[in-house]
Amino acid sequence: MSHRAGNFKPLSRILAKHSKIECHLPVNCARRPVMISQKYLDAVRGVLTHLEQTQLPAIERAADLVVHALTHRGVVYCTEIGHGIQGDFVHRAGGLAAVQHFSYKLDLTEKSPQCFNRQAPDRDLETIRFAVQTSNLRAGDVLMLGSVSGKNRGPVELALTCRAKGVKTIGLTSVAYSRQVESLHPSGKKLGEVVDVAIDNGAPYGDAVVEIPGYAHKLLPVSGVSCAVIGHMLWGRVMEKMAAAGTPATVFQSLNRPTGVEDLKKAEQQYNERGY
Repeated sequence: MSHRAGNFKPLSRILAKHSKIECHLPVNCARRPVMISQKYLDAVRGVLTHLEQTQLPAIERAADLVVHALTHRGVVYCTEIGHGIQGDFVHRAGGLAAVQHFSYKLDLTEKSPQCFNRQAPDRDLETIRFAVQTSNLRAGDVLMLGSVSGKNRGPVELALTCRAKGVKTIGLTSVAYSRQVESLHPSGKKLGEVVDVAIDNGAPYGDAVVEIPGYAHKLLPVSGVSCAVIGHMLWGRVMEKMAAAGTPATVFQSLNRPTGVEDLKKAEQQYNERGY
């Protein structure tokens, strides 16, 4: 059975039940309310339990896509996951050298009188289509992307366009959140419905998990923590599979080690020569 954050027993209650250590602080700590920071940690533990109990098969399927790409002259890309999370996967100490950024930008300056009422319908979607079609993305590559709610136009269009080109897609999203919102994409589809492998980050509707007195709604999101953990679980499984097959992937070490710069150059050279 899957345990979500709301059903996960707070660590403080577990400790209170089993610990025999007495509190000798001036304040009566036995009656002091659980601090917000502790409640957030409890919620994060619930999300991690969700990943462990329900998402390992999806992560395994995603790892198989990545391994197949890297061993068949494919490239692994990571685009916007949300709030810069993808930055923790690219060129990272202890991470896969194969994970590459995929980003795009189109700036247009073309003003017209307001009375003409000129609109550019679906310009955002056309930009994505143009970016994918003119990029180095090829059939057999893999792209990781994300949308917590799953409803936003950009990620859905990017996944659809990539799949039409033969690029495999891995989507990080929240099933609970996605079920309660309507898609903004013309297709009516949400991210989890259009990717090859969807991984549920376990975030609740609205993403936030902790009630703080004085505020009208829950605060402190968990999707960022969850997506970062999912990514490293995935890359780690890829490393493990490739090493077991006798083709260990190129990995980075910390640049701040005594031989960091030299090791980085060697790793980059190896990746460029082998493709993995």
